[in-house]
Amino acid sequence: MSLEEKLKSDFEAAFKSRNSIVADTLRLLVSALHNRAIEKRGKGENEKLSDEETLEIARREVKKRKEAITLYTQGKREDLAAKELAELKVLEVYLPAQMSDEDIKKEVQRLVSAAGEVSPKDFGKVMGTVMKELKGKADAAVVTRILKELLS
Repeated sequence: MSLEEKLKSDFEAAFKSRNSIVADTLRLLVSALHNRAIEKRGKGENEKLSDEETLEIARREVKKRKEAITLYTQGKREDLAAKELAELKVLEVYLPAQMSDEDIKKEVQRLVSAAGEVSPKDFGKVMGTVMKELKGKADAAVVTRILKELLS
């Protein structure tokens, strides 16, 4: 069973059990997947989404929730931040486990030392290399913070 099929199945189960937070969150994700399939069909591609494409869309939705939580917290709207946090927890179930900060730091150190002599001016080049290695395994914001610490 593909990830897309699992999401649709879980949505139906949540909908039937009247679990509104899960159903509403998965409805938005399934809709985003459907829109991506339509976009692919319009380009003449096979509209069936791969698990990697499905994960990419799920990661995008997770990023939206994290940004919303930050904004709602800054705006002192804890009720809305709590709703976004609940949706975030639903979505994170479908993503692969993220690397710990310590593991990210070890991997970044390994890649920086493999790159040779680097300075803070080389941040963009090194960041590109690191994110190619850690794509989907680590949050880019955490990688950025760790890389800036190492290069300074």
